[in-house]
Amino acid sequence: MDYVIIVVVLALIQYSAFGILVGRARGKYNVPAPATSGDPTFERYFRVQQNTAEQLIVFLPAIFLYSHVGNTLVAAGLGVVYLVGRLVYLRSYVADPKSRGAGFGMTFLPSAFMLIASLIIAVGNLIEG
Repeated sequence: MDYVIIVVVLALIQYSAFGILVGRARGKYNVPAPATSGDPTFERYFRVQQNTAEQLIVFLPAIFLYSHVGNTLVAAGLGVVYLVGRLVYLRSYVADPKSRGAGFGMTFLPSAFMLIASLIIAVGNLIEG
């Protein structure tokens, strides 16, 4: 479980770092708070942070559920894929939003797998009784 906790802490630190990048972009591209639009590059940083928040809502329960009913090491490994995927997403989205697909897939697929696998395992446990 310690590996999962480390990955979760890193995911939360990553999200916080993305928030810092948004703050820096506000200054660099002259988009004062509370504005969320203005310069297109700022808007890309902002969308990365917002999308990461949306993904965290699924990722965090998914990794904890799967680490509980499934395999802790697999959950941690999938969590690392998620973390790398978020970095790929950041770099590609800021460069060209149309190129975000790989990063999105590396983020979405691990979470989807862990959720579906957790559901299948839990239902299987109930059926086995």
